[in-house]
Amino acid sequence: MRKSVRKIVGPLKEAALVVDRRMPVSVRRRVRYLVRHHRLLHLRNPRTFTEKVQWRTVHDRRDLIAFTCDKLAMKEHALQAGLSELRVPRTYWAGTDLRELTGVDLPERWVLKPNHRFGLVHLGSGAPDVDRLVATTRGWLDEVRSLRGEWAYSQARRCFVVEEMIGTEPPDDFKFFVFEGEPRLVQYSTDRFSTGHRARLYTPDWRPAGGTGYQMPDVIAPPARLDEMLSVASTLGKPFDFIRVDLYDVDGATWFGELTPYPGSGLRRFDPRELDEQLGAAWTLPRGEGIR
Repeated sequence: MRKSVRKIVGPLKEAALVVDRRMPVSVRRRVRYLVRHHRLLHLRNPRTFTEKVQWRTVHDRRDLIAFTCDKLAMKEHALQAGLSELRVPRTYWAGTDLRELTGVDLPERWVLKPNHRFGLVHLGSGAPDVDRLVATTRGWLDEVRSLRGEWAYSQARRCFVVEEMIGTEPPDDFKFFVFEGEPRLVQYSTDRFSTGHRARLYTPDWRPAGGTGYQMPDVIAPPARLDEMLSVASTLGKPFDFIRVDLYDVDGATWFGELTPYPGSGLRRFDPRELDEQLGAAWTLPRGEGIR
């Protein structure tokens, strides 16, 4: 009986994906929002934060956010901010042919990522085994055919990036929700590269505020460089109506992580729900050129 069910479920999932891909982005987002949030999505008059992420996905094609899913470009944005207190991981190599790494002098620890995608990371050490890397990263440079319709990913250059590793182990992450230069919420994430990924939300003055569906770690003391990270996040986020600025507090320094224009694809539920409404009230949506 179980084998028969498996034979049916597989084709049904594939059929559902095909149908999903053929839907207009606006319809796709409405369906997914209903499934995840158990309420209708209001795109004409979005009010909550997660609704406004959907609005951005469907309508926002401004040059301002075009680079925000390109890892090399966002690092350049961080460098151009001229923040002496901010360290940006050094780029050792970028390209499409991993065999070029045989001629690159890499340190003992390094990180390999695709420039135009998220969630794909290889932690390397010493001289790379190129053949093994080629096998490990097969498909990483494929064109992003996101079912989520997040336009900025389609604007990122398709290449690999090898960069400096921050610390000796993947560090805990501090994600700042910044609106026109004002951080309104901080997500502290730990164990991000394991099945035990945990996250808790804090106010900028480090009062526990809730969660976003992940198991929540114990409440921790404010990070040593919280004020500095808030200042850095404010500067990096000032040009945007909204952007999430991800930073690290490692080895006595504030490190740049990335920019995120579509946190959780707007599909993760805030707990308590009031946070979704409060962040939505803080976000004034743009008008004009680039808004379709």
